[in-house]
Amino acid sequence: MIKKKYMTLLAASALALSVSACGSSREENETQNLSEEARTQDQEPAEGDRDADAAGESGGGAQGNGDSRILIAYFTAAENSGVDAEASASYSDVDGEAKGRMQALAEMIQAETGGDLFSIQTEEIYPADGGELIDYAADELDEDARPELSTHIENLDDYDTIFVGYPNWWADLPMPLYTFFDEYDFSGKTIIPFNSHNGSRFSGTIQTIEEMKPDATVIEDGFTVNERDISDAAGDIADWINELGY
Repeated sequence: MIKKKYMTLLAASALALSVSACGSSREENETQNLSEEARTQDQEPAEGDRDADAAGESGGGAQGNGDSRILIAYFTAAENSGVDAEASASYSDVDGEAKGRMQALAEMIQAETGGDLFSIQTEEIYPADGGELIDYAADELDEDARPELSTHIENLDDYDTIFVGYPNWWADLPMPLYTFFDEYDFSGKTIIPFNSHNGSRFSGTIQTIEEMKPDATVIEDGFTVNERDISDAAGDIADWINELGY
């Protein structure tokens, strides 16, 4: 009887030791699993971080440093006369370089806005001589001509704002500008005029643009400068661009 009780106690002790060992093993395993899980969480980025990393690998957001939503289109007779700019009556000397007047202004605007330049050019060859050019422009105006363009904007949808530059010819837009506005749909876009003159400023050209493009926003506070002052216009253009908020 005593021997039987002794054997029973030994069996109970062995069972207790086994249970204790199993419990300890489970606790160690659970502790190890939790530790590994914590390390994994530390090593893996959160969902938002993963999204940011993916965006970084694909180049970031929609607008990069090279993107531009501004186009600066301009017409200058100097680039349509078939001669060097300095041989044309429609040029200015800017920092020692001969440039078409509207090209010079367009580049000043580009320096402030980072926009893309577009030169409006025609199949017509305009006279380089100032007197002949005046007569030629008068004839085009009388005929209500639409000179055919040789350059075209292929990606107008890429732009929200279009600066449009032109000289004042006979208190009107040069006729190539009529062709230009006839060719494109500017609905929903912002048009900002700039021009050069010999005393007449914009005349009624901004109102003409508004009539031709009623579905666009035409900024009436355009930039106008006497053709004799173009070489010194950079500071005034910078102030104007700042006032416009660009």
